[in-house]
Amino acid sequence: MSGRWYGPGVVAVVVLATAGACGTPSERRDGVTAQLTRFERALDAGQRQRLCAALAPSTREELEQSAKRRCAQAIGEQSLPAAGAVRRVDVYGEQARVVLDHDTVFLAHFPTGWKVTAAGCRPRPQRPYQCEIKAG
Repeated sequence: MSGRWYGPGVVAVVVLATAGACGTPSERRDGVTAQLTRFERALDAGQRQRLCAALAPSTREELEQSAKRRCAQAIGEQSLPAAGAVRRVDVYGEQARVVLDHDTVFLAHFPTGWKVTAAGCRPRPQRPYQCEIKAG
């Protein structure tokens, strides 16, 4: 089925998309892209604290619980790919998916801005994405 994707919080995407979001579609897309750029720069520079700050609270919590380490240590142990260029940005209300050359990243909008809910995600036909970092 072309065009269908499954990712973290897909039910929330449907619910939140109908609830609306602040800003125009262009402003929301720009916010997503800006946050993704900060996340990728922190990843490239090995800035673990900035990577952790970019994560959604539940994603950070899951990472720490799974690794039994603080986020800054745990995130350095993840196999996040060098993402490459942005191929597509989809914003659905308060949720977003960014497809890159070598990664797919999911984000959600919080009062403090866009946060990464899942990263290091690979699509799987007819199944949810497989992600290195995600909420539980």
